[in-house]
Amino acid sequence: MDQANRDQIIPAMPLPRRRSVPVDVGGVVVGGSAPVVVQSMTNTDTADIESTVRQVASLARAGSELVRITVDRDEAAAAVPHIRDRLRAMRIDVPLIGDFHYIGHKLLTDFPDCAEALDKYRINPGNVGFKEKKDRQFGTIIETAARYGKAVRIGVNWGSLDQALLTSLMDANSVAAHPVSASAVMKEAMVQSALMSSQRAEEIGLPRDRIILSAKVSNVQELIAVYRMLASRCDYALHLGLTEAGMGSKGIVASSAALGILLQEGLGDTIRISLTPEPGGDRSLEVKVAQELLQTMGFRAFLPVVAACPGCGRTTSTLFQELAKDIQSHLTERMPVWREMYPGVEEMNVAVMGCIVNGPGESKHADIGISLPGTGETPTAPVFIDGQKAMTLRGPTLAADFKQIVEEYVERRFGAAGQVTDAA
Repeated sequence: MDQANRDQIIPAMPLPRRRSVPVDVGGVVVGGSAPVVVQSMTNTDTADIESTVRQVASLARAGSELVRITVDRDEAAAAVPHIRDRLRAMRIDVPLIGDFHYIGHKLLTDFPDCAEALDKYRINPGNVGFKEKKDRQFGTIIETAARYGKAVRIGVNWGSLDQALLTSLMDANSVAAHPVSASAVMKEAMVQSALMSSQRAEEIGLPRDRIILSAKVSNVQELIAVYRMLASRCDYALHLGLTEAGMGSKGIVASSAALGILLQEGLGDTIRISLTPEPGGDRSLEVKVAQELLQTMGFRAFLPVVAACPGCGRTTSTLFQELAKDIQSHLTERMPVWREMYPGVEEMNVAVMGCIVNGPGESKHADIGISLPGTGETPTAPVFIDGQKAMTLRGPTLAADFKQIVEEYVERRFGAAGQVTDAA
């Protein structure tokens, strides 16, 4: 098969983004032509204002563009406006999402300052109310959102699915001429729950451009299937996330596999990586993973990328590993300053390679790269800048010298003079 025919069969680019209705969430646009938005959620007791402010600030600084907080009781609802005010005083204006279950209608009614302070409400049609109370309690939340001009995420979850709807569909399936699997019925129930709830919200008075939908499960293949179904039947903005993804590498791999496929298919307007943190672990890891997923797939750029080889018998020295880690840490530390001073620096590529096999080639492909000596090689390290060998480093100050070269490159290429040169 020649390359031209092969490219027709295996496209090299993602499918076009699904056109969804854009939603303004506290100044951050979700959907439409806006970039995919990264969000996260605190795990503090929201009534503890100090710890919640501290964690929201940490998540926002890590790059979370929306942050969700739990609003589960009176004390939490009363704390929300104070959290918002404290964050503003710190010049952190990240939009806040209130996560409501069971008594959201009561909390939003009893604490109007909370209703006003939040930028979006997240509700679950499976537990917003039961039996005869369901429509009334759902309606109260939607009316409150409409009154204050807030967005609402109607988030269906297979762990708390509307049991009346599920039972009705299961009963109909059992007497159907060609019944489908229980899994298929559950996915249909999830999609119907989301769509029926959004329709009802519009009837009550919430505009279409204030509604975001999600349908979360914890199984990768089921998640992909249910979002394909949902996307094919509506144009609401979609929030993607694998619920209860798990801890460590398992959670990262499962979330990346599911969301990566959906994003490649043009689905999804905002994402969260729902990782279970290690005891005392850094909550912002889920933000970093979400950013790296989007950047690795080429949808957004957040931080300069460091390419580094995995090491082998030719790289018995740990020098390249230490330098790669050092450079990655240096880039992360410098980004808050660089982002303000050097627009576009987040798209820079840096290579730190460990031997002559792929080192020079990878370094040439990067914006700036260094090829360190492998086992038995001459103890010199050529540096490549914009595809050309620029210099050779050696000696104990090699790491510091390379970092200085990176600093100078950033200033020269992304500073004011570099921007003018590029424009010319």
